Amino acid sequence: MSRVVPTYHQRVAQEKRALILTAATALFLELGYDRTSLARIAERSGVSRATLFKQFPSKAALFDAMVTESWSTADDGDPPPAGDIVDGLSTIGRRYAELLSRAQMTDLFRIVIAELPRFPELANAQFSQGKMPYFESVRSYLLAEHEAGTVRVEDVDLAATQFLGMISNYVFWPTLLVPGWKVSAERAAQVVDEAVRTIAARYTATGPGPSTND
Repeated sequence: MSRVVPTYHQRVAQEKRALILTAATALFLELGYDRTSLARIAERSGVSRATLFKQFPSKAALFDAMVTESWSTADDGDPPPAGDIVDGLSTIGRRYAELLSRAQMTDLFRIVIAELPRFPELANAQFSQGKMPYFESVRSYLLAEHEAGTVRVEDVDLAATQFLGMISNYVFWPTLLVPGWKVSAERAAQVVDEAVRTIAARYTATGPGPSTND
């Protein structure tokens, strides 16, 4: 399918949207969610208030967009086809490591953690609109592999948590606690490969087994 080329006005709108989200992230980190107004975000981003309000009528809508942007990937869509657990998990794992390596992902979690006592709805948005849909895509992939007979996974929720946790515990979480923590692309690839090998070794089917628990 050919990719639709945005019109001039669409490109301008996308550029302004990016400026707004960047400014909002910086101000939320600098001043806090409560003390940051949409007017201040418009001023920082260099767009008119009318332009900002047209795209984001509230701070909640703006934060929701931040979550969506942070968890989006260039190859969003159907999960890898079942049949090769190593190839499929490698694709998913590389995608996940790339997401977690983005600066905006770290910023998003810092905002949520800092504002959790006063604005739990931010954490709810991050979980329900970002983390959970991604988790569900991994769960669905493992379930498809189980049904194809490639692996025997009695608890797909646990298996998905194990796989994503092995990656995030090295690639992402230290960035919130350790100043200057950086993971090279080569090291991230190694982390993903080891996670894939671990899951494949644990769950590769060796014979008929019970059905998975939904």
